[in-house]
Amino acid sequence: MRIVRFVNAITGVPDEWQRPQWGVLIDDAVCPVARAPHVCYSSEDEIEVSGPPQPLDQVRLLAPVTPTKVACVGRNYAEHAAEFGNEAPPEPLIFLKPPTTIVGPDAPVVYPTLSERVDHEGELAVVVGRRCRHVSESDVAGVIFGYTIANDVTARDLQRKDGQWTRGKGFDTFGPIGPWVDTDYDHSGRTLRCWVNGELRQESNTDLMIHSVARIVSYVTAFMTLVPGDVIMTGTPAGVGPVRPGDTMVVAIEGLGELSNPVVADSFGS
Repeated sequence: MRIVRFVNAITGVPDEWQRPQWGVLIDDAVCPVARAPHVCYSSEDEIEVSGPPQPLDQVRLLAPVTPTKVACVGRNYAEHAAEFGNEAPPEPLIFLKPPTTIVGPDAPVVYPTLSERVDHEGELAVVVGRRCRHVSESDVAGVIFGYTIANDVTARDLQRKDGQWTRGKGFDTFGPIGPWVDTDYDHSGRTLRCWVNGELRQESNTDLMIHSVARIVSYVTAFMTLVPGDVIMTGTPAGVGPVRPGDTMVVAIEGLGELSNPVVADSFGS
């Protein structure tokens, strides 16, 4: 099942003037549902459709998550660690992105005036479905709601300058996620790719993650409570590189879809 969050694609009406809705994607139509699926339904519940289906081309998809936190894993592919001269960490290297980084499909990523190098980082993301703490690796499947695609956009120069990653990873719009959450997705052995303006930049396989999804979730919940809707970005493979205003980034994961976002200049103060 693919869960989406959307507004009606009404020409000239800003998204913030509309009430976002949750829905289920069935073929090429979105069926609205009464409640946020990841919060209000267990795996045994029926999803309650609350309105007539709407053609996919008549809605605008938003980020399909509203998390309280976004936990991320750094250097989780050996070749990505090596491309910046780093060793692969023996334990998951965890950092946080604020929820204000999140934007949905086709939403612009703002290139901040404070940075001179912004990079794309295509990733598989996990969406939590149950409040959880101290989850064993063998029980992780029971707390996952589904999977989606993410782009851990990074101001690389600020990340290096600061020595810690909050500012470089935390700008508004630096967390594109979407286009949907797939609750039945098998993430094993899937090809992940990222293009910029049609040029292939990243290509790898989820089986090459150093730390598995089960290991990551268990590790995070050893020190942090996760609640329904929280997101874990599982790390990016090698091939990350700079983008500029006017570029378009596309992250695709086999069997899960693709996430496209343009890069725009920061208009603050202009």
